[in-house]
Amino acid sequence: MITFDRQDLEFQLFEVTNLVDLCRDRFADYDRDLAVSILDTAESMARDEFLPHAAKADAHEPRFENGRAILIPEIASALATYRESGFFGAGFDAELGGMQMPETLRSAISFLFYMANVGTSGYILLTNGAANVLAAFGSPEQQRLFLEPMIEGRFFGTMCLSEPHAGSSLADMSTQALPREDGTYAISGRKMWISGGEQDISENIVHLVLAKVPGGAPGVKGISMFIVPKYRVHADGSLGARNGITLAGLNHKMGYRATTNTALNFGEEAECVGYRVGEEGRGLMYMFQMMNEARIAVGLGATGLAAAGYQVALAYAKERPQGRRPDAKDATQPPVPIIEHADVRRMLLAQKAAVEGSLALLLYTSTLIDQSKLTADESEREALEMLLGFLTPIAKSWPSEFCLEANKHAIQVLGGAGYTRDYPLERLYRDNRLNPIHEGTHGIHGIDLLGRKVGEKGGQAFDLWRKAICADIQRGATHNRLREFCNTLEKELEAFGEVSQVLLKRLAEDPVAGLANATLYLDAAGHLSIAWMWLRQATAALEAQAAGRGDRDHLEGKVWACQYFFHYVLPQTHATYKLLLAGDRTTLDIPSGAF
Repeated sequence: MITFDRQDLEFQLFEVTNLVDLCRDRFADYDRDLAVSILDTAESMARDEFLPHAAKADAHEPRFENGRAILIPEIASALATYRESGFFGAGFDAELGGMQMPETLRSAISFLFYMANVGTSGYILLTNGAANVLAAFGSPEQQRLFLEPMIEGRFFGTMCLSEPHAGSSLADMSTQALPREDGTYAISGRKMWISGGEQDISENIVHLVLAKVPGGAPGVKGISMFIVPKYRVHADGSLGARNGITLAGLNHKMGYRATTNTALNFGEEAECVGYRVGEEGRGLMYMFQMMNEARIAVGLGATGLAAAGYQVALAYAKERPQGRRPDAKDATQPPVPIIEHADVRRMLLAQKAAVEGSLALLLYTSTLIDQSKLTADESEREALEMLLGFLTPIAKSWPSEFCLEANKHAIQVLGGAGYTRDYPLERLYRDNRLNPIHEGTHGIHGIDLLGRKVGEKGGQAFDLWRKAICADIQRGATHNRLREFCNTLEKELEAFGEVSQVLLKRLAEDPVAGLANATLYLDAAGHLSIAWMWLRQATAALEAQAAGRGDRDHLEGKVWACQYFFHYVLPQTHATYKLLLAGDRTTLDIPSGAF
């Protein structure tokens, strides 16, 4: 019932982001033919191994039995097939046993798996994130014992930040790491909301745990990171005794059920041994590398869920006959497919705009990662990383918020049928509802963007973002059909810059008032960024048309969807700018008792 739009994915890879240009130097083993072959393999595996059990995993969530999490067997089978393909090591260097694949291509194959079954794919996301931290900061011995089995897909990974009493307030965490004589640490404390925290589908689980060493600096400066494996690992790589980690319980989730979500107790019933990663007191910095990668992956997951819903809604709208056009006078004429009705087209366009706009943004962020690995110029690498940092809260949050909205539209297209379990849309919506919450809530990312990224290094990141948009405006302006959109985006960018200056000044004077409407600012930045991505896609579509490449209907669809976004979505920023400039204090000044 869920289908994969390979035509659009390949358009995004080869016409918009131009993956082939990245296939050089460290990525020289890749070319277009190999990329297409890898996509074929990924699509086949996603369709045959991941998609068939998505509904079953949702209906039969993990069970808590005798201190263990019990999952349906199809999850382990699908991940074993994924492991055999070598995809766990796709993004890692060849010298570590990986495939040294461009991040842009790796993101594309991840998108296919997220479309098929985001819950089972969650174990892959978590393992890749934890492995990347160890690749960057782990000692050679830690890499040998823990990273290499993760790249092979034998060990899975997690990140353990939140605690029952503190939530996202990491400065208030209480988990302790007491030094032991042999250089290891005794870990004690409780962690909550740990995805993938317990399961029997991998040989071992490598928990990356944030904890404080007694006597360290107060607040977040006293946080260190520790490898805390489910099973201890001997020097020869073999598994030892079970570590002192207790599964306290499973959280029963609205969606995303294939991925266990756990409450874990460390050192409560037996000694729990941890191994410090890197330097003491730098744990939060190390964890943010994993979190930033996970945030982009969350945006990609939200996009995959919306893409799956869009394909279901589009197929239904083409096949479902109902009603007649308003200008039809003959009641004896047969009903028309509902795609002929304007409001259904509006909802389909809203989905297309969100899905394909978000995918373009997430692949663009992936190209920044690839380009930073390819350049030998340190100043260029710093600029690429700064632009990526600026876009990260947008790339996580806009898809999470508005691709969820796309799933709502998909349900509406099917009407009552969409609200039933006969179709996957209600499940996709429930799965997607997690994405505005995890890896930093929508509101936290608004604070991050306005409170940190916009003014970073005197506004350098903001200026890099603005210049990148302006470069694509100049390119798009060479096409008559796009000049209206280029002019609009240029004016919107200028207005957003003026709003940003006012807010930065207010923020310096009164941080509480300055950040009061940061979430609205984030949404506006997202609208601008997705409009930019639609201009890039429409430009690429017209250039492909002129060169005689691609399917004409598909390419025309890009220009029409660009027009939809500029006419229906981007103008919503005007009301936001007015409210932000006014410094409205409604949310600050309402008394608590007035609720």
